[in-house]
Amino acid sequence: MKKNQAVILKEEREKPVKNRHHWIFSGAIKSFPEDFEEGSILPVLSNQGELLGHAYFNRKCSLIGRIVSFGKTPPLKEIEENIRKAIKFREYLTRKETNAYRLINGEGDFLPGLIVDRYGEVLVIQVTTLGMEKLKPFILDKLVKAVKPVCVYEKSLSPSREEEGLSEFEGILYGEKIDRIKILEAGISFFVEFENSQKTGFFLDQSEMRSLVRLFSSGKKVLDCFSYTGGFSVSALKGGATRVDAVDSSERALSLARENVVLNGIDVSSFNPYPEDAFKFLRECDTFYDFIILDPPAFARKKKDIISAARAYKDINRIAIERVSPGGLLMTFSCSYYIEESLFRKVVFQAAREAGRRARIIQKHRLSFSHPINIFHPESEYLKGLFLYLD
Repeated sequence: MKKNQAVILKEEREKPVKNRHHWIFSGAIKSFPEDFEEGSILPVLSNQGELLGHAYFNRKCSLIGRIVSFGKTPPLKEIEENIRKAIKFREYLTRKETNAYRLINGEGDFLPGLIVDRYGEVLVIQVTTLGMEKLKPFILDKLVKAVKPVCVYEKSLSPSREEEGLSEFEGILYGEKIDRIKILEAGISFFVEFENSQKTGFFLDQSEMRSLVRLFSSGKKVLDCFSYTGGFSVSALKGGATRVDAVDSSERALSLARENVVLNGIDVSSFNPYPEDAFKFLRECDTFYDFIILDPPAFARKKKDIISAARAYKDINRIAIERVSPGGLLMTFSCSYYIEESLFRKVVFQAAREAGRRARIIQKHRLSFSHPINIFHPESEYLKGLFLYLD
């Protein structure tokens, strides 16, 4: 391998790549080739000239490179093989009566910058990096041949695309346009819409926690805050909840949540939607609940947001804890990447102390099987959750 055609790492910064970590930061680079197009795949060499793998690079970003193949395997061959393995992995893990799950989970499937979610015969993809954007025609071809979807829809709206020099994009990549589809998750039906939706249409990363909600809701009065299209609400009602109050700022999301209640043959009189701000609802609420679920959007979208986000998490958890009946349950989450699990747990501890309640953790967040975390790349573990019993 000619050094002038490759990226060479500094000797003291080679260890992460040798340990099969996908990210290369700008400070690790000793030298680049004289000329290359941003987003291109280049060989990555150690300071001694050893081929460590191949990565795509974008010098506009501090996270300048992402490994797509380690060792001597040609990068396109490795990408194709990782797509094949990701699909086979889901076939092995997918639960019965489920046809919606994450098909490719970025670094968790050794494909940094790429998310693919499967909703029955529809694939929804998210591309977050310039390097993966350049690989998109290759990726699309392999997905269509392997999965044979009716539609492939792209929903690449991540803020990280701006740093990569990419604009947001949403639209059809392949097949016929499908606005709505009915999916199954562990035997529960949901309508999913793709345009004007959050994430790729549904929060597939919460599938195991929805199962827990279903298990613990019998005979309970439940409050589902930030309910979106009713994933937790419908699960609670299917589990025998006597009443579910769903709070979300989006009237459209609540309307779809009501449709999902009806879709599952549940008496809609037990479902009460509130198109309100969840903080405001909880502060003004005079009802006590047996089970409250808090699944807010990310309060910390940037590192500088950590302090204000921690305050917001403490505030909403405190007022929620105050509304849980003695002997009741609280399931609370943070999807903020910059709020580490230890900090989130400390924040919830402070909220319980200020509310004057004893709390016991009976479960932590249960990872959805379709969202594997690469053990060499722990940064992809963004979702934290605590399931509490409150005296």
